[in-house]
This record gives sequence, C-alpha cells and structure tokens, in this order.
Amino acid sequence: MTLRIMVSRHAAFYSPLISTIAAGFLKDQGIDATYRVLAPGQRSHILIRDGVIDVMQSAVSSNWKPMEKGEMPLAVHFAQINQRDGFFLVARAPDPSFKWTDLEGRTLLADHGGQPLAMLRYAAKCRGVEWGRVRIVNAGSPEQMIAAFRNGQGDIVHLQGPAAQQLEHDEAGYIVAAAGAAMPPVAFSSLCCSREFLQTKACSAFARAFARAKQWVREAPAAEVASKQTSYFPGIDPGALASAVRGYQKLGCWDGGIEIPRDLYEQALNVFESAGEIAARHPYEQVCASAL
Repeated sequence: MTLRIMVSRHAAFYSPLISTIAAGFLKDQGIDATYRVLAPGQRSHILIRDGVIDVMQSAVSSNWKPMEKGEMPLAVHFAQINQRDGFFLVARAPDPSFKWTDLEGRTLLADHGGQPLAMLRYAAKCRGVEWGRVRIVNAGSPEQMIAAFRNGQGDIVHLQGPAAQQLEHDEAGYIVAAAGAAMPPVAFSSLCCSREFLQTKACSAFARAFARAKQWVREAPAAEVASKQTSYFPGIDPGALASAVRGYQKLGCWDGGIEIPRDLYEQALNVFESAGEIAARHPYEQVCASAL
C-alpha cells in the first residue's frame, strides 16, 4: 500500500520523518509513501478530514485555534518529531560572544509563522530580551527571508536548517544562536492523522517505522543521515545538510521516544499562553493519543 504523507514545512529539522521514507524504514514494513509539502491556502485538518492525506507533519498547537472556533473533527497527534525548537539565528559576521540581548537595537528577519514566532518570542523572553527593542521585519516566506538577507536586508535572520547552514557554507551568514538551546524542551512538532486512521494496521506499521527512523537519525553519523536525504534537498550542499543534522543531534531535538510527553505538551501551552495566542489550556486528551 501507499501512504499519503504531507508536511507543513520541509527542513532537515524533520529528518526523522524524511528518513522514515528515504532510509527505507517504511519500505521494511511493506509500505510505500508519497511526500508533499502543504501548499499556501491549504489547511491540514481539512485535508485529513476529507481523506486527502493519511499522515501530516504539524504541531499540537495547530489544533488549538480550530478548537476555539468549534471546528470538528480535528486531527489527533500521535507521535513527536522534535522536542526542541529548530530555528537558528544567523548574523552577517561570526560572533562567538553573541548574547540574546544583542538582538535589542538590531533588525531581525523573523519567521512570522504562528508557532515559530511564538517560540522565538518565548526564547527571547527566557534570555532577558526586551522584545519591543528588537526591530522585527516580516520578509515573507523562508525563501523570501533568505533572499532578503542575501540582498542586504536585516542584521540577523531566523531560519531552520539546512537553510541556516547553507548560508554559512556560502559565507553569507553565520549561526550565532539556536532557539532550541535558549528555552526548555517543548512539544514542537508532531505527526497527526484522523482518529479513524489511528486505529488501522497501516498506522501501526508507520509508527513502528517512524520510531526506528527517529532512533537512527539520533544515533547515526550526521553525514550518513544526510546522504540518505540529499534528493529531498536539491540545491543544498551535502556538507551543509550534514551540518544541520549534526546541529539537531547536538541540540537533542530528536531525543526520546515517539509518544508526546504530557509535560512537553504543557510547555507548548505555556509558550502560547505567554504570547496571548490561546484562550484556554486545552486538555492533552483532546489533542494527543498515546503511542501506538
């Protein structure tokens, strides 16, 4: 059979999912897969509801606003991908002594996606940054942010890997901080599906493959992980891709099993509560399922 997998974003940060396909773990379960990126205007829970896709890379936070609007049914999150933020701050020059408070008075091209921005603000708060003193610019999509930075706009840009590492490879930017190291572990990104699909043998087989892939990307040499994924990242230098994988391994983004821990779910609520982005602390059981 063939599983229809979609991602809200495509980055090395999601190597556990990409490698589930690219490194053959899903094939070992007798399953093929298609892999697509969510297009502008598409909504993941609608695609899941309508049976267009089987598994979606998303975040527990993606359920909260629809819940508050009374939208039903919503996807259930059944496996954690990352337990730390995967964005880097990239400056125009190396700065080994960089402190987060150095953002004050500078122009930051920040990713304005709902979760990336909320997490960035929380990381900055954890490090004592007075947010109102940072000149925040919305330069558009990650691709537009990269182009703007390369064209001289902004002092610092906020990117996932391997985009950040590719800028370093090109000597067009230098990583000075990782948001994931500036704040506590959190339920950052996860896999979700319909409650009906959750009960299927196909979902159980997928979960087994994903668990093995997650352990592998955590423990294997970064260059080996990157080599399995190069076709998924055209235009990215293999060394930059390996550097991104190595950075995420070092941060501990892929630590732990695949079940979404309750304490990390609560920490995600803390982040969005701090940003004023939720009206209530939505119960774990309404959003997450126990590991298969």
